[in-house]
Amino acid sequence: MSSDILTPSLTGSTLIRANPLSKLFAAGMITAVVMLSIDWVSAAVALGCEILLMPLLGISVRGLLLRAWPLLIAALVAAYGTALLAEKTGDVLLEIGPVLFTEGSVSAGFAIGIRGLALALPGIFLAVSTDPTDLADALAQKLRAPHRFVLGALAALRLVGLLVEEWQTLGLARHARGAGAEGNALVRTRNFLGQAFGLLVQAIRRATRLAVAMEARGFGAGRRTWARESRFSPLDAVVAAGGVVIAAAALTAALLAGTWSFLLS
Repeated sequence: MSSDILTPSLTGSTLIRANPLSKLFAAGMITAVVMLSIDWVSAAVALGCEILLMPLLGISVRGLLLRAWPLLIAALVAAYGTALLAEKTGDVLLEIGPVLFTEGSVSAGFAIGIRGLALALPGIFLAVSTDPTDLADALAQKLRAPHRFVLGALAALRLVGLLVEEWQTLGLARHARGAGAEGNALVRTRNFLGQAFGLLVQAIRRATRLAVAMEARGFGAGRRTWARESRFSPLDAVVAAGGVVIAAAALTAALLAGTWSFLLS
């Protein structure tokens, strides 16, 4: 996945001006409703509302697909796997040897795919519209979160983009040494695991250096002062209310359609 999706660099975005906590609350409301049911109606309503809100981020559907295409592929794979393995109920739609798709299995696969996208988009919206420093300030000032948690979260968010770039660099380095993705499945798997281990080592080294540097600079010691105050504005009330409205709409649509199915039932 491109590291661009992890960077709040969207000019013209309305949501970028909102407080991170209001966006976090709205995203939590939407994902909670989608997670509580395994039906496709609530997920489809939530996903439709999220797509309609994309202009507030200043990006188009095409722009989102270019940034988050791995999520779409993952949703398609999950939908296919569920349709293939789910209980075979209803009329047979396709049968090729041992592969059998029925109305019930396809419906279950569709629900899983839609739910995956509906759960992922709020997180993406939050990531692309929120500066990690603003999020850390809001957590510390408004929620009084422990400083170790806040600083750890800030460091992690700042390092995500670097890890993506580090993965690409390791891939180019291994390719230059003749250890690329060529060969059979076993060779490619071994190369992938080797590159993943190299990224893990780099991540541990970066985290160690960052922890030592932050401790040396007195992070978390004594009473903190703030260069920027985290504030709430009328826009935050609109964002929070929007999350509640979307969650309520998804829940109501599923109940009216008779498809609501509690996850633990």
